[in-house]
Amino acid sequence: MDTVFLLTTLIKMGLYFGLVLTFVAYSVYAERRFSAIIQDRVGPNRTMIPTSILGFKNDIKLPLGGLTQPIADGLKFILKEDFTPGHVRKSFFWLAPCMTMVPSLITIAVIPFASPIAVEGRDMPLSMAIADVNVGPLFIFAISSLAVYGITIAGWASNSKFPFMGGIRASAQMISYEIALGLSLIPVLLVFGELNLGRIVMEQSVNGWLLLPLWNEGGMIWSGAYWEAGGLQQWVLWVPMMLAFIIFTISIFAETNRTPFDLAECETELVGGYHTEYSSMKFALFFLGEYAAMVIGSALIVTLFLGGWSLPFGLDAKLLAEGENGAFPFWVSSLIHMGCFLTKVVAFILFFILVRWSIPRFRYDQLMKLGWVVFFELALINIVLTALLLARPILSGPQFLGSLVALGLFSAFVFYLAKTIDNQVGPGKRLAPAKGEPAKV
Repeated sequence: MDTVFLLTTLIKMGLYFGLVLTFVAYSVYAERRFSAIIQDRVGPNRTMIPTSILGFKNDIKLPLGGLTQPIADGLKFILKEDFTPGHVRKSFFWLAPCMTMVPSLITIAVIPFASPIAVEGRDMPLSMAIADVNVGPLFIFAISSLAVYGITIAGWASNSKFPFMGGIRASAQMISYEIALGLSLIPVLLVFGELNLGRIVMEQSVNGWLLLPLWNEGGMIWSGAYWEAGGLQQWVLWVPMMLAFIIFTISIFAETNRTPFDLAECETELVGGYHTEYSSMKFALFFLGEYAAMVIGSALIVTLFLGGWSLPFGLDAKLLAEGENGAFPFWVSSLIHMGCFLTKVVAFILFFILVRWSIPRFRYDQLMKLGWVVFFELALINIVLTALLLARPILSGPQFLGSLVALGLFSAFVFYLAKTIDNQVGPGKRLAPAKGEPAKV
């Protein structure tokens, strides 16, 4: 095996795992501070570093605005008693928290954190993803969906009705929104003709982000891509791309069990949901898994729709030109791109936090209807619309207009059918009440 490849892979693994875990820890801190601002509170600001541990004689505590709060929280969870109730299935009870945390960390392997680096003696630039595979999004979906097994097993192994109901809800929610998540990605793949996340980012770097097609250099990274056309076609394609972005982002909220989709652990109905019987570090692992999934979800949204590590307005070309002229070492551009990528991820993490503290929780029937009646149909319609727009150059005017009219009629029929079919159940049903009857929650 190539020694350079092995060493750089190990370095990337250590760096990226460290970055994600740091983001997870300080996402909790950011959430607590953000919620305090919204609720007109102070938030965590009391944790300080005593100067005595630094060798000073006088013990003067250094105020840091609560930035050491994640360290204090971690120590608290580690030092608390690890209590296991006697009525649980112990082996599965202990295994479940790990099954929730590990899949979220594995998925970072295929995300490119920065632009490739040219290395002397190598024909190809060194990818800044741990594993530069050609099925990146499919790998993420396959691995991240395994986390729900940990939640389901936690609910079942607790031998208690509320955790069990939380596990069942988590399974139903994952199935409902995993479909919409996958279907919303297909228009993006149709546009780029590619499943390699690194090439998708390179294409956006040259020809504009999916949600910001304001520049076009006329280049083409991948022969199957349609995003290099420029002009009106990019702005027409922007409409289905925006719809795909909305469906994808909301589905990520549901997949990560974030409010308003936290039906698996809502305190008002299920005490604590699937983690009711957990304490100490096992309890903390569930929340670390949730925040790790939020970080990875933000990174995936940024990679697919907002150019990943690329700079806006064609600045990457200027940065590359300066590097080729010897203005700075070759690795500086990758460092700048990594900073750009992490800045976008932080912005989306703050958006996740803002939504949690701004929108009330859905009812369970509303959650299911949104996934199956709204997003599922919209994602299917968006796939057909994207395909029609891409096929526009080979269709005549009447053919294209006829296809759009047929798509509109089909969409209206689907939504009419979805609206009427849920009232064909008997009265008194909790999840689908009869017409005129209030929902029973």
